[in-house]
Amino acid sequence: MKIQIRDQASCELDLVSLGECMIRLSPAGHGRLEFAHQLEVWVGGGEYNVAYGLARLGLRTGWVSKLPQNPLGRLILNHGRAVGMDMGHVVPVPYDGVGRQNRVGLNFTEVGTGLRPSVTMYDRGHSAASLMRPGEIDWEEIFTGKGVRWFHLGGIFTALSDDTALVAAEAMKAAKRAGTIVSYDLNFRSKLWSSEKARQATRPLVQYIDFLIGNEEDFQKVLGFEVEGVDETLSQLPVENYKKMVERVVESFPDLKGVGTTLREVVSGLINHWSAILYYDGVFYGSRRYENLEIEDRVGGGDGFSSGIIYGFLTGKEPPDCVELGAAHGALLQSTRGDTSMITLEEVLHVMAGGTARIKR
Repeated sequence: MKIQIRDQASCELDLVSLGECMIRLSPAGHGRLEFAHQLEVWVGGGEYNVAYGLARLGLRTGWVSKLPQNPLGRLILNHGRAVGMDMGHVVPVPYDGVGRQNRVGLNFTEVGTGLRPSVTMYDRGHSAASLMRPGEIDWEEIFTGKGVRWFHLGGIFTALSDDTALVAAEAMKAAKRAGTIVSYDLNFRSKLWSSEKARQATRPLVQYIDFLIGNEEDFQKVLGFEVEGVDETLSQLPVENYKKMVERVVESFPDLKGVGTTLREVVSGLINHWSAILYYDGVFYGSRRYENLEIEDRVGGGDGFSSGIIYGFLTGKEPPDCVELGAAHGALLQSTRGDTSMITLEEVLHVMAGGTARIKR
């Protein structure tokens, strides 16, 4: 079954995402937090990153969330507005001065190298986004009044609280009523909820999802589908077994129109093998395999894949090009620091065409 996307002329926005955005603090290079004297400041969040990446690629995007009225909230607003994102549906809330509630979540991230993996430590409790409640957002005005072609959200936002799971369901239902395509990145985070809780909350939502995104751990932990032949080190990922897993997912949830997944084989903190597969309208499509991909910062690579593949569908590309767009954008995004894309469409197309890293003059 093919995706039927609303006409661009009938909608003000190509994509809207719903989720939490945080401030990330990282030591320079591959330094350790406990020895840091300075920290880099980055903005990012799974769902936010997708809207930001698509804005960088030239589409009209917006983001929905809740932020405190303080400098950190304004930092996030300014960051999104700088690439043209519509931030008009972000709910502003007063800041109490000490962060007992309605704060901006923080994460402290060390960028791994060699045998040492990247590690994130959260300080995100009582954030404004986690306190969102059903009824706070006028989804009809967004999806029907303003008009949105594609809606993206995921498991990070759904995991924040029982109420955010209800907000996710509320938004997805409104999107479906308006004829908006819904994509959902499973994005399992063990620090936010257990696998059992993730399955209980997510399985009822799949009926509203058109396009499902996730890696091997996501499908296992969130939906209960395992890939045979994969060990805990993820040093080798058998593609044919992935395809069998995806087929079981589609059989269980027949309303799904597409499934996208990245394949990351970890050689070291700085070297990964990277590729992706797309299941669409009963056919599998595989991307180029980026062998020994050199990584500056792996955080956000999956979101780069999501925004690239969504860009393909929104611009009318054929499925083989969509999965190549996703894989190329995800690979390039990992060549820069921070969570959000610094990549241009020209760079993505250059890599897709087989272009090299020779210096341009």
